[in-house]
Amino acid sequence: MDYIDFFYNRLTQLRLEKGVSSRDMSLSLGQSESYINKIENRRTLPSLTGFFFICEYFGISPSEFFNTDNQSPVSANHLLSEIQKLSNEHSEHILQIVKDINALTN
Repeated sequence: MDYIDFFYNRLTQLRLEKGVSSRDMSLSLGQSESYINKIENRRTLPSLTGFFFICEYFGISPSEFFNTDNQSPVSANHLLSEIQKLSNEHSEHILQIVKDINALTN
């Protein structure tokens, strides 16, 4: 796997999923307005600290960022957060629905 290409593509995917512009994300990270644009256009890579701030911005861990099995870690974390608020019985119902949907798509 080419992790450099993966990094650029994943950052763009997560940003679009969050529905935020590269400018707004850059400013939210305390960077210049072109910071994320330069990364997404493959002109630079963030520092390790910058990468940690990017992950924090999305509410994911660095391992979730690179987890290719989880196409949408931001949504998955949000879903898990909501499921944790449910009773055990309701959580089991949600789990069964997800299993049924996965069975249909595989």
